[in-house]
Amino acid sequence: MLDTFEMLEELLEQEQFERLDFSSKEASGDIRLVYLMNDAVESFLIFQNASLTGNYLENYEGSLKASLSQEEEKYILVVWQGDNVVTLFFEDLDLEIHLYNYGEIGHFWVPGYEYLRQLEYRIAIARDKLEYLGKEACTQEEQELVQLADFPPLNYCCYPAVPQKYIVPKEEPWVPSAAAFQVMEKLIEEAGDRSLARLLHIYKKFPYPLAAQVFAWALHRNRHARVIDLLTEKIKNVAATYPNRSFGEEKDRQLNHLLSKAGKLQEKLAQDGVHAEVLREEPFTIARDSLDFQVFLMIWKKGWINRKVEIKRLEEKCVEEK
Repeated sequence: MLDTFEMLEELLEQEQFERLDFSSKEASGDIRLVYLMNDAVESFLIFQNASLTGNYLENYEGSLKASLSQEEEKYILVVWQGDNVVTLFFEDLDLEIHLYNYGEIGHFWVPGYEYLRQLEYRIAIARDKLEYLGKEACTQEEQELVQLADFPPLNYCCYPAVPQKYIVPKEEPWVPSAAAFQVMEKLIEEAGDRSLARLLHIYKKFPYPLAAQVFAWALHRNRHARVIDLLTEKIKNVAATYPNRSFGEEKDRQLNHLLSKAGKLQEKLAQDGVHAEVLREEPFTIARDSLDFQVFLMIWKKGWINRKVEIKRLEEKCVEEK
């Protein structure tokens, strides 16, 4: 069982305190605090029967300190946003979790070999889900695949999905884990790629950055496409265990219209022998002012040696009625 108070302590140690639902100086009721938000999950800590005093600074980005105490049947959380003080009184702390399909989400923030960067992103957010929410939030196969977050040829060391300034570094990122090697070995064996298996054996024997980069270069070669396609398929299948986000009937209709448009283009390309994938970028369900949907076609291009893709974007914006 997850300990919500430990989760709260973890957030506060990271100087994170993003409150939802309230905008007045004093408010009462259940108050939600963002815990983990990414394309795979939206989760919140819920302060039950809570009241808040002080002027909460919604867009505050400076240093944050906090103190938690208990008096009789009430908990008291005091948060300092710099010189500003917010006090939260509550009776209990609960957790709300919503898991979503992330296998068809696409973000194209970094150019070049985008199909590999999508794998890095999906593995990373699923790994966060496992680390923050535990095994209950992941299937058994997910728990195995996310071990590839510790495989430098495929993680942010070689194929970062986000620009460098947004990467949260970890200790010794170039050191692969034994579990990551096991997952990759199993994947290569299933794909029947003997030459990549030999290269993995060399990398396992010499697990250094140069060997990792050589293996990473191999991953975008045409001759090893089966391994990457198999991994992509597996991640999509485990992600499809979870539902898609819903934004209400009208917004879902607009998104589905855009997806349908992309699907027709995909079918037309398929008739010409060109493979393309439909991917989407969507906001969190808690977005209130606007909902921006973007739908992409990732069109595969086969070079002489390397696999590449062309990204075609279809965009539509809808704004919620006030």
